[in-house]
Amino acid sequence: MYRKSVSVLLLGAAVVAYGCQKKEAAAPVATASPSGATVSEDEKAVAALGSAMGEQAAQQLKALSLTPAEMEVFKKALSASLAGEKAQYEIQQYGQLLQARAQKQAAVLAAGEREKSTAFLANAAKEPGAVKTASGLVYKTVKPGTGRNPRPTDVVQVNYRGTLTDGTTEFDASAKHGGPAQFPLNRVIPCWTEGVGRMKVGEQARLVCPPDIAYGDRGQPPTIPPGATLVFEVELLAIQPPQAVQAPPGR
Repeated sequence: MYRKSVSVLLLGAAVVAYGCQKKEAAAPVATASPSGATVSEDEKAVAALGSAMGEQAAQQLKALSLTPAEMEVFKKALSASLAGEKAQYEIQQYGQLLQARAQKQAAVLAAGEREKSTAFLANAAKEPGAVKTASGLVYKTVKPGTGRNPRPTDVVQVNYRGTLTDGTTEFDASAKHGGPAQFPLNRVIPCWTEGVGRMKVGEQARLVCPPDIAYGDRGQPPTIPPGATLVFEVELLAIQPPQAVQAPPGR
């Protein structure tokens, strides 16, 4: 898992960039909706834009845990803004308050996640062949490999799958990105630097990463909750000496 900061999606720029890649624009085609009304391709595109922006807003609002009454206030202000009305309250004045509220909510969620993970971590450490290190990592070899262990500065190639402790919520996998991932071992979360650093080529291992050596109390919204313990199935395919490698894509 790569270390990264969460950035806001620049949807407008993405739409423009995509449009620039198209040499010819297809003519809008009108189709009928289930209700019988005609919906043009342009209307569908606008609806898709609204849905995308709504999903993004929903993710950001989730961090604030708004009450139903506050949600109505938000909708009213949003509608007024879309209508071109002057803002009644400026975000510059209330940005710090919102940030503090989001941090408080994240701390509450993180505490809950940590409490839920306590028994899971303890049971994982008791499994036959499992090793719990000083950092809290629970490491277990599933299939042994051969050769040397990678150094932190080495470039490793791996297949991996990451889930939450429920075992079914997959938040990332190398298969989602077209195949094995390759990166310098010292440019990932501490759990991976340590865990993959214990592996040999051809080895398959299970890494259980407590939050302090994963994404901590900040998490990686919307896929990784604050304070989450993570479980990775990793296969080390190859080790290469340090070299100039492009910054890995965000995952």
